[in-house]
Amino acid sequence: MAKTFLFRGKTLEELQGMRLEEFAKLCRSRQKRSLLRGFNKPLLKRIEKAAEAQKTGKEPKPVRTHRRSAIVIPKMVGLQFAVYRGNSFETVEIKPIMLGHYLGELVLTRKRLLHGKAGIGATRSSTAISQRG
Repeated sequence: MAKTFLFRGKTLEELQGMRLEEFAKLCRSRQKRSLLRGFNKPLLKRIEKAAEAQKTGKEPKPVRTHRRSAIVIPKMVGLQFAVYRGNSFETVEIKPIMLGHYLGELVLTRKRLLHGKAGIGATRSSTAISQRG
């Protein structure tokens, strides 16, 4: 038997049928405060447009945004977002487990440090310089 997804005791279908204010009451206090003060209207319109495109069957382009502080709401589940990370856009597919998190949490802004081999005549401390990649 497949395990169904629950967010604070509600199924995904129940969450998608809720208004934004009702969903906000299920979130943690910081997210609740942010959602009750208002979700970004232009971003909400682009989300709804992408959701309609997905329902019609054509492959929607990722929703591009600089809003790393946007909270993942049930309307976003299943859509792709291109979130700005400071120098480029990183594509993320929103899954139900991401509900209530910020978009910025899903896209890291820093590259991992890759330790390289020191060049000729280099000191040992210069091995920690990251390589371009």
